[in-house]
Amino acid sequence: MWPFGASLGDLERAVMDVLWDSDGDMSVREVHERLALNRDLAYTTVMTVLDRLAKKKVVTRVRDGRAWQYSPTASREEMTAATMRNTLESLDTSDRKAAMLHFIGGASEQEISDLQALLGAAPPTSNG
Repeated sequence: MWPFGASLGDLERAVMDVLWDSDGDMSVREVHERLALNRDLAYTTVMTVLDRLAKKKVVTRVRDGRAWQYSPTASREEMTAATMRNTLESLDTSDRKAAMLHFIGGASEQEISDLQALLGAAPPTSNG
């Protein structure tokens, strides 16, 4: 299960997108430089967001000299799936079923086809 229940805020998501799109660990300065291409942010703001994400266990950090190097604890897809699972698990059974039906009702034909293929290939679960 994902280590936190709440979804990410806009700036947290932007920071995570930079980390997910990188080829490895990144320093605050590197994240700030990437974000500065599209946003006017203070270095200290990026540092605070990364610190908050580390406390939420969304990123890991390792000391590299005087700087921290940050990396995501999970992929974008793993985080999305965990967030969806956390949300569904917070509902009672009938609400969960209704939510899934509404979600599927908004899916394209291709998404439905993909979902059917994935369900066909999924191993059996012991959840009942």
